[in-house]
Amino acid sequence: MSDPLPPGPVNLARTCLGPAPYRPPDGLGLVVTHDLDDPSAGEERWTWGELADAVLGVAAGLLAAGIAPGDRLVLRLGDTSDFALAFFGAAAAGVVPVPTSDQLTADEVAFVAADCGAVALAVAPGLEVATTLPVVGPADLARWRAGGARADWAATAPDDPAFLVYTSGTTGRPKGVVHAHRSAWGRRPMHAGWLGIGPGDVVLHAGSFTWTYTLGVGLTDPWSVGATAVVHSGRRDPAAWPRLVEHCGATVFAAVPGVYRQLLARWAGAPLDAPDGPLRSLRHAVTAGEALTPDLLEQWRARTGLELFEALGMSEVSTFVSSGPSTPVRPGSPGRAQPGRRIAVLPVEGGEVPLPVGEAGLLAVHRSDPGLMLGYWDRPEEDESVRRGDWFVSGDLVHLDDDGYVHHHGRADDVMTSMGYRVSPQEVEAVLVRHPAVAEAAVTEVPVRDGVRIVTAFVVPAPGQHVDEESLLAFAAEHLARYKCPRAVRVVERLPRTPNGKVVRRALAEG
Repeated sequence: MSDPLPPGPVNLARTCLGPAPYRPPDGLGLVVTHDLDDPSAGEERWTWGELADAVLGVAAGLLAAGIAPGDRLVLRLGDTSDFALAFFGAAAAGVVPVPTSDQLTADEVAFVAADCGAVALAVAPGLEVATTLPVVGPADLARWRAGGARADWAATAPDDPAFLVYTSGTTGRPKGVVHAHRSAWGRRPMHAGWLGIGPGDVVLHAGSFTWTYTLGVGLTDPWSVGATAVVHSGRRDPAAWPRLVEHCGATVFAAVPGVYRQLLARWAGAPLDAPDGPLRSLRHAVTAGEALTPDLLEQWRARTGLELFEALGMSEVSTFVSSGPSTPVRPGSPGRAQPGRRIAVLPVEGGEVPLPVGEAGLLAVHRSDPGLMLGYWDRPEEDESVRRGDWFVSGDLVHLDDDGYVHHHGRADDVMTSMGYRVSPQEVEAVLVRHPAVAEAAVTEVPVRDGVRIVTAFVVPAPGQHVDEESLLAFAAEHLARYKCPRAVRVVERLPRTPNGKVVRRALAEG
């Protein structure tokens, strides 16, 4: 990498919130809005000094509660600023936070807590937990912030675990991705290579606190360069984002492609490209989580006069391929490797020798990248499956063109993308077959119109049973996070299989 780690201890929270000339104590570090109709009503405004003080207060409280450095703390605090303060407070203390979406069911959170060996959970009122572990609540966090005890930034090593996120995979069981304290430093190539941010910028992210996309691009990245982070916590309306951009004077807006599509379809206010319009403060916008179609890119440019920079990444290394201020957008491609990063295309069938330009294979990232995960939590076989010599191998089928731009051909495995999250079909199928009317189930993404795909369940009824779509979708909603739930059900006589008996999900989508 062209930007080596600094010598000595590296703490993720200190990297983002510690003393720095570009983070003056009285400077504005975080704005949280709650009301779309009146963004000023009840909004939270945190200075850098207040953020650092609150985080170190939470760190001291966690340590005093007997949660030791290296222990895992599951976060189930919903879409609140408490979530962010608990995440960075845990990291500041050397405790390993495990963020979870508030969309997960109580059983799903219980699985995460048991799998990672958590010693406690931080839980907001109204969010169920199916565990007997000790629980920390918002009242505890508030008491620790108001008290006088303050921890020091933990002297963690660059490769010490900093946080743990769970992602779906090909096995059907969510797996923990362990990131190191160096990961915040490892994100630096995207600051210029994709986001184009620096001190004084204002970054508005359309995601919730509970999403790692928001924790990274919406908080970690702006804070680590001295930019103000703005996040909305509350009711979401795609047509409201331009008003929030105008309210906070955002210079960069971040969202998934679906948000941009809905924003353009529903915005009925002043022209988005007007010199005095609601987007006048923006320099550009960025997107990730799903593929950006050339049609949507063209619509955004035509309606706003702004560029939209796409990135490709994964939970294991965040975004590492992108367009950006110094990398021209090429419609149909998410971009090329960010400066300082090394990527390659490796043969699907195995081997460490990169394929030539134009040949499709598996996208790989060099294992020297400081943004790369430490590994999967307690999954040595899955660790081994993604490592080939000096390379970490993704499940993305791509080819590179002569200019190094990546062209995506889909997933080599069957992992789906829903609402920007990776979803394992096996995990969803395991729930559906528990319904008494279902004998077999297969789940895949089905295109419904250009650039839009929905998670669809194909089910074979049990003998003598009738599958009611509404009942089955309700059953799925009881046991799965909303983003994992199918949006449609199709009843079939049989599932297409290979001679070995493996379900061919792509055949379902094509049929």
